[in-house]
Amino acid sequence: MAQFIKIYPENPNEAAIAKVVKVLKEGGLVIYPTDTVYGLGCDITNTKALERIAKIKGIKLEKANFSFICKDLSNLSDYVKQIDTPTFKILKRTLPGPYTFILPGNNNLPKEFKKKKTVGIRVPDNNIVLEIVKQLGNPIVSTSIHDDDEVLEYSTDPELIFEKWQHLVDVVVDGGYGDNQPSTIIDLSEGEPVVIREGKGDSAIF
Repeated sequence: MAQFIKIYPENPNEAAIAKVVKVLKEGGLVIYPTDTVYGLGCDITNTKALERIAKIKGIKLEKANFSFICKDLSNLSDYVKQIDTPTFKILKRTLPGPYTFILPGNNNLPKEFKKKKTVGIRVPDNNIVLEIVKQLGNPIVSTSIHDDDEVLEYSTDPELIFEKWQHLVDVVVDGGYGDNQPSTIIDLSEGEPVVIREGKGDSAIF
């Protein structure tokens, strides 16, 4: 049975954040708020946790298109090849924000993602998840949680999320109602921005 932890985005409680981080370090799965929809994630360095998420999503781990949630752009060089100035300026202008950027991956990618040429990078404008990543000390791998409801593609109520996911994950963070619009995905791996998915972030600025 998962823990249900209430954290306020305006001023995230350090002890509550530490609880979530401890679970991640132990290989647990966590559902948390972002600036778009609620996400399901784990520590990027934990193979067993990554395998659990892939199993829940019903996909092979090496085929999974998870995004990496970073605390800021300083994490980029860990997993992304050196990027040019125009690309960096786009990231600087739009992050933190409701975007996922596809960038060329480097040789330091975790072994599960070694075959991937690109990675999706996300820096959400949400203090809770940014604080979790900061205390963890490395990015978390993230995927959106979908709703079975045909009208609502994404679950927005943390209590309902808890009801549905309590036996699959280790922590559900209640950070208030989520959004039901996902991030806008922009591919920057070839230089020129290409909009892959329209979401909450304004794509007209590219």
